[in-house]
Amino acid sequence: MPHYPPDLFPATRAHEGVWQGTYTHLNAAAEIEDQHASTVFCEFPDDDGKVFYRQRIHFSWQDGRDRHDVFEGIPKDGALWYDTPTFHGKSWEAGDGVILLNLQRKDEPGAHFFEIIAMGTNGHRARTWHWFREGQLYRRTLCDERRVD
Repeated sequence: MPHYPPDLFPATRAHEGVWQGTYTHLNAAAEIEDQHASTVFCEFPDDDGKVFYRQRIHFSWQDGRDRHDVFEGIPKDGALWYDTPTFHGKSWEAGDGVILLNLQRKDEPGAHFFEIIAMGTNGHRARTWHWFREGQLYRRTLCDERRVD
């Protein structure tokens, strides 16, 4: 079982905890397509070997729908690699606390997105996703979150 050094992925480790916020999906014309609440649990398990990072997410909509997702990151070649039922890809730290992701969608053929995560002050963070299909931007997602635990 690997034991990861405490200085591995310091910007990613800074996100440990529970985050609540809102995801807003915009189409290419910046019109709201969807908006829902989120609770995101960012964890660094020390119990199952290869997994360095685990994220559990609960999404809820005003109409009563909800969804739960879990994904895990495995370190390899200076990045964290993910493979879930809906996407696969990697994240890496770009410096100054910024995290970048490049994720290929499995549930939307031909689609992928780039995510930028930036930590603010006082327990706030912002995430933006830029969605592309066949080389064309078709959606942006804005995630505004605050740490609650």
